[in-house]
Amino acid sequence: MASTLAKNLATPTPNPSPQGGGELRRGACPGLSAPMPTGDGLLVRLLPVGTIPLDAFGRLCAAARQHGNGIVEITARGSIQIRGLNAASAPRFADAIAALNIAAANGIPVHSNALAGLDPEEILNAGALAADLRRALAETSLASRLAPKVSVAIDGGGALNLDGLAADVRLCAKATNSDAALGVSVGGDGASARELGAVAPSNGVETAVRLLEVIARGGRNARARDVIAANGTVAFRTAIADFLLADGSLRKSHTSAEPIGTHRLRDGTVACGIGLAFGHADTAALERLAQAACSQGAGGMRAAPGRSLMVIDLAQEAASALAAGTENLGFIVRADDPRRHVIACAGAPICSSAHIAARAIAPRIAEIAALHPDAAFDIHVSGCAKGCAHAKATALTVVGSPHGCALVADGSARDIPFATVAPEDLPAAIERYARARKREGGHV
Repeated sequence: MASTLAKNLATPTPNPSPQGGGELRRGACPGLSAPMPTGDGLLVRLLPVGTIPLDAFGRLCAAARQHGNGIVEITARGSIQIRGLNAASAPRFADAIAALNIAAANGIPVHSNALAGLDPEEILNAGALAADLRRALAETSLASRLAPKVSVAIDGGGALNLDGLAADVRLCAKATNSDAALGVSVGGDGASARELGAVAPSNGVETAVRLLEVIARGGRNARARDVIAANGTVAFRTAIADFLLADGSLRKSHTSAEPIGTHRLRDGTVACGIGLAFGHADTAALERLAQAACSQGAGGMRAAPGRSLMVIDLAQEAASALAAGTENLGFIVRADDPRRHVIACAGAPICSSAHIAARAIAPRIAEIAALHPDAAFDIHVSGCAKGCAHAKATALTVVGSPHGCALVADGSARDIPFATVAPEDLPAAIERYARARKREGGHV
């Protein structure tokens, strides 16, 4: 199959492993106090907790423009990233954000549903449980003993699930025959994580702490998947054996992970999910979004997984008006927007590791994808083989390399490419790939 595609799309060039012969690891998480050097300066990341007032969001954007390069990103995990800071401006930006009193998580990342506490369909308030867990973790030494990217996902079972979010420890609320319980799993997303059983919600915090302790015993670089690869789930199950419920049968919740669109809230208002094209926007557009939300009577906004913002406390008519207005600003307001099928990292020259301008070529690739709606495939454009923007496999992954654009079919940025093309030939190669995929019924 790969050889057939290579004949159709390009002549394969001598291409070493995408990793360049050595192990590539993603860097540590760049918090406010520990900015990360990138190709366009220093990068910082915030994991907001709960609702950001609209005026505070506007001032955050103003600070990003004053102290950085005016580019703000929402990540796949719902964090806010500020780019283009420098050694002098990063501390000033941190001071400006501190003055806004935006609630943001520190330490081990603990993710919860974007509409936690507001969602009428949730089984339990994941935001409250996440807050309890953060307080408990702050009293331990785990943050200093765990790998920087170790994380916890707490899903309250509401309308917007966290199935697509990979985490080392997962707690997911499920209905039982009599009450509610937390399904516990480790080392993956909603589909790939290894299930351990179920615990009572009252034991959720201690369960997560014990499972993180098991990971920490594996060393500073260990992840849950490493523990599983070495010894299966025995250590995890043993750690929480006294919490596991005898009847672990849970009813599957009928929820969605789709953030774009309107979502009913508990008080009768709605939230409007708005996406950032390719995960980024300039501060001027974001400030106009905040102003438009304010004019429609919104109560604030939340960053959401899926590179989105949730504008909350809107009347239904106001949500429709907001969506129409913000689409003109370049934001994504329709779930079928073709730009959602293209995942692109910052790329060169923004990222110093990148070999191709991933973000710059993403709009052209989205145009090609829009011409082939029947093919229904996602495309990941990665500036290098680390694949920071998307760790999972996609129908087509484009990987920047010293030799050009390596093409990977139905795999990730770390998999072996079937061909390599010059950057200027990439659009035509993707066009041919899309046609071949359509002929093969969605698989090539």
